[in-house]
Amino acid sequence: MLGAGRMGLEHARTLLGIGEAQVVAVADPVTQAAHRAASLLRAEKVYAEPEAAIADSAVEAVVIATPTDTHARLIEMASLAGKAVFCEKPVAQDLAETRQVMALVEERGVPFQIGFQRRYDPPYAQAKAAIEAGEIGEVEQFIAVMRDPAPPTLDYLQVSGGIFLDQSIHDIDCARFLVGEVEEVLAWGAVRVDPAIGEIGDVDTTNLSLRFANGALGVIQNSRRAVYGYDVRTEVFGSRGKLVMDATPKTPLWRYANGISADHYHFFMDRFKEAYRLELEAFFRFLATGQRPTPGTQDALESLRIALAATKSLKEKRPVRLEEVV
Repeated sequence: MLGAGRMGLEHARTLLGIGEAQVVAVADPVTQAAHRAASLLRAEKVYAEPEAAIADSAVEAVVIATPTDTHARLIEMASLAGKAVFCEKPVAQDLAETRQVMALVEERGVPFQIGFQRRYDPPYAQAKAAIEAGEIGEVEQFIAVMRDPAPPTLDYLQVSGGIFLDQSIHDIDCARFLVGEVEEVLAWGAVRVDPAIGEIGDVDTTNLSLRFANGALGVIQNSRRAVYGYDVRTEVFGSRGKLVMDATPKTPLWRYANGISADHYHFFMDRFKEAYRLELEAFFRFLATGQRPTPGTQDALESLRIALAATKSLKEKRPVRLEEVV
């Protein structure tokens, strides 16, 4: 387990319940965090540096939940050591570096899975199966909305790569997962939440239009603020009907008195808690059965390419074809 911060602890709790996995080491330069996670996982070894954990002969696979700027280097090290890799998104913020690292993973034949957890969320997984079965006919439109309850800190935003790489990329991956490859994008962005976000060269409110290679059209809307809590909805419309993955109540209870009310998920880690569990279970199941993990190297690469195309479109105020981003 590389990284024992917020996401690392979330994965640690999941790992406890996976029979195919035994955690032998935890690595984090924050000693207190590393020991807390190791105690939770009953792991005997604690390392200050992830490189030492990768080199441990007892380690067969690594789960990477370290800061983004360390991902590519750690994936490279694990690949050269012949160890399977599960990594939180993104591999890197640069397409050339991502392509280079993913090529090494393929060359070494190392099992690799990128952390796009929504693919394992039951509504999204069921929608994918329904689309493939032809339930809604030919897909014509894709609509996705994701709004966070509040912006991250400015320190985080300054190194995040921008809203399309940091936030929209999950909706972008869902678009590829449910509809197919994207060939052109047009992005609009504004600063409607916090002027300080604009001062660091980013935006906090976006509309992203997609043109898919199969002819379908898509729209992704994102915001850094939703005062009522985490807001995520996805719709796929086809010639024979549509599928909607809606913003469901946290508790399946509606109260009818002085109006209608229900509770609400506050953050993505809460809403997708089951998906985080299912994606890690799938990773170790893939390893146990010798199957190729998914989403894999191509998914990491193409979702980043679309996010970078969106960033380019926003800056240049024009449609951008994916072939322009190389």
